[in-house]
Amino acid sequence: MTHDLLVVGAGPYGLSIAAHAAAAGLDLKVFGRPMDSWRSHMPPGMLLKSEPWASHLSDPAGAFGLDAYAAAHGLSARHGEPIGVAEFAAYGLWFAERAVPAVDERLVRSLRPVPGGFRATTEDGEEVRARTVALAVGVLPFVDLPGALRPLGTDGALASHSSHHGDLTRFRGQDVTVVGGGQAALETAALLAEQGTRTRVLTRAGQLCWNDLPPALDRPWWRRARSPLSGLGQGWRNWSYAQLPGAFRLLPAERRTRISATALGPAGAWWVRSRVESGVEVLTGHEIVRAEPAGGRVRLEVAGPGGTLRLRTDHVLAATGFTASSARLAPLDPEIRAALHTLGDGSPATGPGFESSCPGLFLAGLVTASAFGPSMRFVYGASYTADRLVRGVRRRLRRGGPVRVPGPAVGAEAGAVGPGAIVVGSGAVGSGAIEVGAAGARAAGTGAAGADDGRSPAGAGAAG
Repeated sequence: MTHDLLVVGAGPYGLSIAAHAAAAGLDLKVFGRPMDSWRSHMPPGMLLKSEPWASHLSDPAGAFGLDAYAAAHGLSARHGEPIGVAEFAAYGLWFAERAVPAVDERLVRSLRPVPGGFRATTEDGEEVRARTVALAVGVLPFVDLPGALRPLGTDGALASHSSHHGDLTRFRGQDVTVVGGGQAALETAALLAEQGTRTRVLTRAGQLCWNDLPPALDRPWWRRARSPLSGLGQGWRNWSYAQLPGAFRLLPAERRTRISATALGPAGAWWVRSRVESGVEVLTGHEIVRAEPAGGRVRLEVAGPGGTLRLRTDHVLAATGFTASSARLAPLDPEIRAALHTLGDGSPATGPGFESSCPGLFLAGLVTASAFGPSMRFVYGASYTADRLVRGVRRRLRRGGPVRVPGPAVGAEAGAVGPGAIVVGSGAVGSGAIEVGAAGARAAGTGAAGADDGRSPAGAGAAG
């Protein structure tokens, strides 16, 4: 059996895409553990940085938003009141049960083009075929650790990424150094300090940035006109990132990659500020230049405004974000990964319907931020993505034709297969997708939403 669409990933993006595809009548298969990064990679007590009204997953009818879940479970989902990550994860499971066909929780180990579409191989060896694929793998494949921490090893004993921890109690009574100045770093540091861990934060920035308490939704019209509020925060620039990802894609590629890397930069939510300032040592303008094991602990050399500091700590926790690139697009076959057309920052180029340069392969989430803008770093972008991507899938299924493997990767803008494409099949890529309308959903950003360092947890990351 060959499905119309295979969705790999069951976070906010994957579930939203699946909901739209199911409503469009597509023969669908979804792989992934629903809301896994939110359930397993966020410690208890974390809060969602995005506003409740900006934190919905997307179904075409808009029937399964966070507000509907809150009403059904007697929860508060009011503007200006953060919601717990655990509650958001539970909402995602509720959404999946109602808007998405049964999810297969096995992992997909490999994915490659074959005649007539694609072949996925699961962790237990089963092969599944589909005419098109949507990769919504979230942020975890794109973890970034500072190079200075490499001498500490990769087993997580002395250094690890903040996204690797769904439980911080192992650090109780220890000394932990958190690297980073964004929401993930600051909220993790607050949680550590509150459980009795001696905690310090190191950040290269000269000072920490804090988001303000969001303005009231019922402001006078002239205040709204001067500084509109969107799912990514206040101001016309943030409004444009939130509302116009299609227009963002029309900007020159170099400008898009620059904006994607710098917009909505590291900042802490207003509600975590007092918790950090009351219990966490903060060293701004400091950067680790050397790290080495020292008798079961870590010896750090840190460059700062006053010269070099030498510190001893039990563990270094890097909340240093994620870097999306084609090279890290697991579980895609390495040969195909290397052949995808890319932008200047190494992220894959996509067409307006989120189709990569490998026809039939669609991408979603953080990996598309340099194509469609900063909203793709946050749950908020799931609304636009689900609607446009499923439209793109339906066009590809109607169009049919051979599936091609792109030739050598180039810095092309994409959708089209480059020179040297190798035809791997000539079977029709599906036919007659049912014509059903689709609409969208969303959530997160700066001020009103979003984990500014790309982490899906404490503020809506691009968890696929």
